[in-house]
Amino acid sequence: MSLVKRLVASRPFQKAVGLVAAEYLRLVWKTSRGVIEPPDIYERMAPELPLIIAMWHGQHFLIPFVKRPEHRARVLISRHRDGEINAIAAERLGVGTIRGSGAHHGEFARKGGVGAFKEMLAALADGCTVALTADVPKVSRVAGLGIVKLASDSGRPILPVAVVTSRRIELDNWDRTTIGLPFGRSAIVAGDLIRVPEVDNSALEAYRKQVEDGINRVNGRGYEIVDRRARTPDRA
Repeated sequence: MSLVKRLVASRPFQKAVGLVAAEYLRLVWKTSRGVIEPPDIYERMAPELPLIIAMWHGQHFLIPFVKRPEHRARVLISRHRDGEINAIAAERLGVGTIRGSGAHHGEFARKGGVGAFKEMLAALADGCTVALTADVPKVSRVAGLGIVKLASDSGRPILPVAVVTSRRIELDNWDRTTIGLPFGRSAIVAGDLIRVPEVDNSALEAYRKQVEDGINRVNGRGYEIVDRRARTPDRA
């Protein structure tokens, strides 16, 4: 292993980068003029807690700021090296972590997926909200079955959420990673709750599509708000 790779893989390096990332995200959030839609979402969702927060990969960096101090929340983060940095940043911002990844075709049993799934079920049963990206690795903006299976097994509803900013950089990679910049506008947008009953796996596809459509709607609406675009009748 090269010196650079050893450095990047070292715990001190990852911790330093994670802490810097967390404080950068805090700067972005604190210097952005925020809108919440719907404005009473916290009051409306209080009786529904704990929830399963659904978001897209690459759009997840500001999700910790959805959490209020009185909330208990954990986020699913991969065991990859980049995931370690994300986990350090999330914990710095007051969000607990669960380590593991999903997989393609609804298989949630690799890269720590089985253990993470059980840990998410336990967290929800204990009254802790769980946040996770709905798309599986390398398949951007296509929801996997893992999140709907989690909702079905736990009995907890899914809430699509987007947190976006007007000033941002969008990378040309598989998940179109979006990095917010300070001194702009921000929006937290929440969609309708999606409840998944206990059904056979073959019946989960309809709910998977609901999750996919729901996250697309809140992201589209969030960018309408921060970019000050007119809302058209066919847009949610």
